[in-house]
Amino acid sequence: MSESWDNTGLLLGDPSAHVRRLMTCLTLTPQSVAEAIESQANMVVSHHPLPFKAISKLTTHTQTGRMLWDLARAGISVYSPHTAWDSAPGGINAQLAQLLGLQECRPIIPHDSTSMPHDSTAVGAGRRGKLAAPQPLGSLIDVLSQRLSDCRPRAVDSGQPIEHVAIACGSGGSLLEAALAAGACDLFLTGEATFHTALAAQAAGISLLMVGHFASERFAMVHMASEMQQAFVDLHIWASQRERDPVKNLAQ
Repeated sequence: MSESWDNTGLLLGDPSAHVRRLMTCLTLTPQSVAEAIESQANMVVSHHPLPFKAISKLTTHTQTGRMLWDLARAGISVYSPHTAWDSAPGGINAQLAQLLGLQECRPIIPHDSTSMPHDSTAVGAGRRGKLAAPQPLGSLIDVLSQRLSDCRPRAVDSGQPIEHVAIACGSGGSLLEAALAAGACDLFLTGEATFHTALAAQAAGISLLMVGHFASERFAMVHMASEMQQAFVDLHIWASQRERDPVKNLAQ
């Protein structure tokens, strides 16, 4: 289930068209679009929607227009799962929770009010759970740095051991308040957050860990390609080889 403000599903293409070659990516960029066209993909599953907001005209005067025009001319469909994939039982937030070994996982905000308190199969925004034993923040940073490519951790460190963790991938800082209201929370993990969200975490006496928007979601699109290839053995499915995190570390 996607959020009401989101734009998900088939965003470009013919629902009756056959798919033989499919590429997944985090975001449609000129590089990933060129890869899809040159690799003769029939469909792209892009986590971030394109277009995201309604457009009144489709021309090549804008980057969004150029990409959509090029994809349409090549006969390539675009599907975006976005917040539906964030919130799914096996979606991005659930996978981040699994990477940390969280137990008793459930959504921060369940989409179904009848969900059980510790229902790991529930659909909802974010995830929260409990580590098997309290750990220092540095240990969790080490785990994520090893398991997430392009992980660039920044943190507000409360100095306290971490046991209860809340997770919201991407630009998930808006879920901090809900995570604090949902129960015990020692760490809020997200891709990126604002300065004021960092101040709010500090004021609440919890740690905030930002691993980078790209790092917090891209890994799941690679995993999606692998899972889909196993499910659809007659297709050729791959994760984009050209997309990169546009944010780089410049300090030595």
